[in-house]
Amino acid sequence: MNEEFARLKNDLDVLIEQLEASDFFKEGEDLLIGCSTSEVMGHHIGKESSMEVAELIFDAFHQAAERNRLNIMFQGCEHINRAVTMEYDVARAHKYPPVSVVPHRSAGGSLSEYAYHHLSRPVVVEHAAADRGVDIGQTLIGMHLHHVAVPFRVEQKTVGKANVTLAYSRPKLIGGPRANY
Repeated sequence: MNEEFARLKNDLDVLIEQLEASDFFKEGEDLLIGCSTSEVMGHHIGKESSMEVAELIFDAFHQAAERNRLNIMFQGCEHINRAVTMEYDVARAHKYPPVSVVPHRSAGGSLSEYAYHHLSRPVVVEHAAADRGVDIGQTLIGMHLHHVAVPFRVEQKTVGKANVTLAYSRPKLIGGPRANY
């Protein structure tokens, strides 16, 4: 592994350690990962997609999802309308109807393509509503999070050269000033 990939793996390890230490992951919940491998490598989003970076990121979060008993989902890029790749059983449990597309580097992005080929029974859905999300490289995951999304912060703010944005969701507050929460 070259020095750049060693630093990237370290960034991922530190990020995941901080998320685990701060109780970000909740057993049984859905975790959405959005990532521009181009941004991770310091390039403009969608311009220098990397399967090697995708593999590192997939492996790190897939292992974290298994350890923490999470359902993991991977958001594709705008060329497939940011459709989400996940395990078939998760889509079925949520009643998310599958769409006919196979993500690839130029339409879906490297991470979505890698996930599609490495999940046990992959399916792609047009809309999802995840409980938590990790956005690496400003891929705009908010459209696939439950309302209301709440920012979450840890010390590790980048993976490679890409900014990391984290969010979890909470129930809506309704009822106005007379309501108790």
